[in-house]
Amino acid sequence: MPAALKTCLLLFTVLFLLPLGISALRYYLDGSGEAWRTADRSSAGLLPAVAGHPAAVRVFAAQTVRWRGIFATHCWIVFKPESDDAYTRYDYTAWGAPIRVNGFVADGRWFGRTPLLVFAADGDAATALIPRMQAAIAAYAFRNLGDYRAWPGPNSNTFVAAVLDAVPEIGASLPPTAIGKDYPYDGRWLRRTPSGTGLRLSLGGYLGLTVGWVEGIEVNLLGAVAGLDLQPPGIKLPGLGRLGVSRTPPGAAVMHP
Repeated sequence: MPAALKTCLLLFTVLFLLPLGISALRYYLDGSGEAWRTADRSSAGLLPAVAGHPAAVRVFAAQTVRWRGIFATHCWIVFKPESDDAYTRYDYTAWGAPIRVNGFVADGRWFGRTPLLVFAADGDAATALIPRMQAAIAAYAFRNLGDYRAWPGPNSNTFVAAVLDAVPEIGASLPPTAIGKDYPYDGRWLRRTPSGTGLRLSLGGYLGLTVGWVEGIEVNLLGAVAGLDLQPPGIKLPGLGRLGVSRTPPGAAVMHP
């Protein structure tokens, strides 16, 4: 076997097969995936009390339900204009109308899994973002029954990535386990990254390469992502997600208890 082929097979095993195997073993030992029907979906306490709080925007991600949690996370968006007395949650799901509004608790556990904060904005910053994000949601093309596809997309993560892409100053990057985030929702195989700091090449969501200051370097192989983060440093692995120096989500410093 040629040395170059051996090297490619070794890299494929170390960067893709081994992490997925570890993630599958972790899922099996955890056992919680089998009890998904009765899993806790109550608030995880990640949102400030509504009373007296200014406008707010949040993007959350959580390990998805059942065996799909070996590979993927589910992302969603939460808004609260200053004049509103409740948070509004937007998900993109496989059942019912794909764009689901307030189908779940705004910061609820995703079938028992505590959400990860991806992005936060409050006050004037949130007020400036909300109309543009709402416009992106209203203009999202895959909004009809039957449009949802779990793999390679368009799925829940494609939807959130498209909204972030419409407002690049958000500067957020979805987790590497957000399978579907690289799906070319607008048909363009080459475009800027959602943060506006780099470029993303995607061949139908099946194969791709991302290079950006915020997104780092990512290789997408059949939806699984491996790569490196530049700031702060970290490694991205399929199933296991991001390992390295903790990344403070953009805008998180303005959160209120």
